[in-house]
Amino acid sequence: MLALMKFLHIAAAIVWLGGIVFMLFALRPAAGQLAPPQRLPLITQVMGNFFKRVWEGIAILLVTGLVMLLGVGMKNAPLGWHLMFGIGLVMFALFGHLFFGPYRRLKLAVAAQDWPEGGRRVGQIATLAGLNLVLGTLAIAAVIFLV
Repeated sequence: MLALMKFLHIAAAIVWLGGIVFMLFALRPAAGQLAPPQRLPLITQVMGNFFKRVWEGIAILLVTGLVMLLGVGMKNAPLGWHLMFGIGLVMFALFGHLFFGPYRRLKLAVAAQDWPEGGRRVGQIATLAGLNLVLGTLAIAAVIFLV
């Protein structure tokens, strides 16, 4: 059971963090070659598909993380586990803000064909996603180095 929890936890983290890397370092630069009327709907659609996976990943991360933490007992868990849990909660909240704030406004801007506003929202999303990438990296480092 523990091996399954670890596997699901790691797989969900890979999907989330790997998706951020894809968005920031592959999709965004490549889509930058397109004019805003083509670029912004493409980015919005790709993000929408990816964000569905992030919501699923958050549920998996939360459940598996709690099962593993409670399985050893909170007071017996290594410091790195506590840090990962705390950082994970911040990441979840940050993603919620990204999804219900800038991403929602991006969809509205694209629907209204307001390309400058859409571009601003993509920039905000990239900043918040980059912050979550840094936090995710710190969470992984905490659980590896602070055992």
